[in-house]
Amino acid sequence: MERPKPPLRVLIVEDEPLLAMDVEMMVEDAGHTVIGEARSLHDVKSLAPGGAPDIAFVDMQLADNSTGLEVCAHIRQRWANTIIVFVTANPKKIPDDFAGAHGVIPKPFSRHGFMNALIYLQESVCTPPPVSSLPGSFVASPHLAATW
Repeated sequence: MERPKPPLRVLIVEDEPLLAMDVEMMVEDAGHTVIGEARSLHDVKSLAPGGAPDIAFVDMQLADNSTGLEVCAHIRQRWANTIIVFVTANPKKIPDDFAGAHGVIPKPFSRHGFMNALIYLQESVCTPPPVSSLPGSFVASPHLAATW
């Protein structure tokens, strides 16, 4: 019998309030905890010190003229082990090396697609490599795909 996987600690970086709320509801419906929400790089930098998120879902175009690439660089420096997943309608704006992020969920996405990606990501955090097939709703970065 498979052991239950612990809930993930999730950071949401999204400047569209309705989409942020949608992602938060899906994360919580899956049994995980949202430890913070941010609309910009400034907001991420202002988060209270504490435990690192397991996963950060990061939009590419953010408030205050900040970008997901800047947020990704900051998260990698602050919390080196956090899995970073871009959530964007413009996946072509992501560099070929994904700027060190682990993958992308292209917008628009369905609830089913997001939840399948979340299951896959939970497996990759808790007991890598994941046992589920790579869902069509998630594109793994080249370095992540190479490690599994």
